[in-house]
Amino acid sequence: MDGNNRKNITRGSLVDVVQKPDQRTGNLTRGRVKDILTKSPFHPHGIKVRLESGIVGRVKTILQKAP
Repeated sequence: MDGNNRKNITRGSLVDVVQKPDQRTGNLTRGRVKDILTKSPFHPHGIKVRLESGIVGRVKTILQKAP
């Protein structure tokens, strides 16, 4: 599932994000969502989130929704 729609992302979801410095390389970082930072319901480059590790990035893939 892609991370362009805010309604698909919930706190605790396991996601792959791309950080700002990795946008050109496309390196992904995996983690659980702590906070959803994007307020709009849709963003073409992915919804911006903060992971539990403190990393901020845009969601590229939702691997597992939170229970």
